[in-house]
This record gives sequence, C-alpha cells and structure tokens, in this order.
Amino acid sequence: MKPLDHLEHLDKQLVDELAQVARETVRDELREQTRRQRRKAMLYAASGALALYAGAALALAVGLALALGLPDWAAALITAAILGALAYVLRGVARPSASRPGPAHAVGMTPGHESTGRGTGVPGGVPPVPPAPPAAGPVAGAAGGPAPGVVPPRPADDPDVPRGA
Repeated sequence: MKPLDHLEHLDKQLVDELAQVARETVRDELREQTRRQRRKAMLYAASGALALYAGAALALAVGLALALGLPDWAAALITAAILGALAYVLRGVARPSASRPGPAHAVGMTPGHESTGRGTGVPGGVPPVPPAPPAAGPVAGAAGGPAPGVVPPRPADDPDVPRGA
C-alpha cells in the first residue's frame, strides 16, 4: 500500500462534497430566478387581461356615444370599423418591412457589429444577382472572349427564344 492512498480517498470525498454543495447552490438560485420570472409573467398576464377589458369598455363607450345620434346597428358598425382600422395600423407598425427599414436595419449593419459578413446588406443576406449569366467558352475578357459587361447573343435554336423573333 502506498503512503498517499488514504489521502486519495479524502480528496475524492472532498470533491464529491464540493460538487454536492455546488449543485444545491445552483438549484436554489435557479429556483429563486424561476419564482421571480413566474411572478413577473403572472403580473404581465393580469395586466394584459385588464387592458383587454379596458379596451372593450372603451369600444362600448364609443358605440354608445355614437348610438345617441345614430341607429344602434350603425353605431356598432362604425365602432367595428374603427377597431378594425386601428388593428390594421398596429399590425403594419409591428410588422418589419423591407421597404421601411428601422434604425437597426441599416444597410449591411447590425447593432454593435461592423458588418454581417453575409451578402451586402440585402434582406435575408442574399448576395446580389449578376446582370448576365457567365459567358460560355473562353474566359470573359480574355483574348477572343466577350468584353466584360457584354452579354453574348443567344443561339437561334434556344428554346426560350420564340420562332420568328
């Protein structure tokens, strides 16, 4: 028996004990964070439910105010049209649009980064499409090949070209 074998057993015991303490500490911390997040989620849900009822009460008030001078059906129809228009506007504001980039959608830029490195800032990171397909045969620009930027004519037996054109 080696003289340090009994210390090896103590080291293993110490490591196991430290691992158990670390597991318990992490478990307690996660339990506390979960409890706080659950409480926050319940408060947000209650806030949303109350906002829904407040919106319904506001819509009812608008309908009743319109009903003072209009038939009831017309007041309800106008209230529904107003709510529909507001929903459409809010959906348009919430939906990101390629034609209307926001401040974080600068061309080729992401917040906190110099460049995305993908494409040239085109939506979806798709690189631009060249104006013409690559030339067949000799290398474009080389001796005997077409000059750069010049598109060679299509052959007459091309199925995409209509007959007689």
